[in-house]
Amino acid sequence: MRKKITENLKRIKDNIAEACVRKMRDPSEVRLIAVTKTVEVDTIRLLLEMGQIDIGESRVQQLMQRTAMIQESLSRRQELTGAEAPEPIHRPKWHMIGHLQRNKVKQLLPVVEYIHSVDSLRLAEEINTCAAKLGLVEKVKIFLEVNASQEKQKYGLAVGAITALAEQVKTLPNLEMAGLMTMAPLTEDQEICRFCFVRLREIFEEIRGEKIVGPQFKHLSMGMTQDYVTAVEEGATMVRIGTALFE
Repeated sequence: MRKKITENLKRIKDNIAEACVRKMRDPSEVRLIAVTKTVEVDTIRLLLEMGQIDIGESRVQQLMQRTAMIQESLSRRQELTGAEAPEPIHRPKWHMIGHLQRNKVKQLLPVVEYIHSVDSLRLAEEINTCAAKLGLVEKVKIFLEVNASQEKQKYGLAVGAITALAEQVKTLPNLEMAGLMTMAPLTEDQEICRFCFVRLREIFEEIRGEKIVGPQFKHLSMGMTQDYVTAVEEGATMVRIGTALFE
């Protein structure tokens, strides 16, 4: 398992680096989020041992269970010293990448690094309220999810609604808008995917140009196994990859 994941991880990072070279970007600008919803906790531990600390989950319950199990592993290893100590596990940064219901927000906030899927003012307000009640020291980092492909079955805001939502979210004191997120259609036609990524980048630049957001608004979360290279070519700073990493 370690050998397979090591090889896959290297191939993905090489592909990202090559895409960056083509577009005269610095590969260090792109963060790989390992989407682990289909693998066991032992595989997540292995990723952390390898230094892959950005971990993405799409369901709150699964993320919470895995957070607890990984924390237990960290605690056990800290108790061991000397030659008996196993290879260290790096502390993970958890990303909530799936649809988020408002009644799940409170339990999620203490452990998550980024929420990629804010698609309504009501959800943003719930996150803001829960953050205040929990007394969180840092603002909650969120992405506004955009339905750039305009597919009816997908979550995300309509393209024309993003600017207005950004202006409203800006007034919520416990939130920090980190950027925008989208999912391209599930297709092998990379030009269809490219259209979605270009559209998201255009909206991103428009919002920044109108000075609706601050300097922390700097990320484009877009690109998965089938289209991450195209996404990087069009400006992605975070790519969410599962299948290509574990196949």
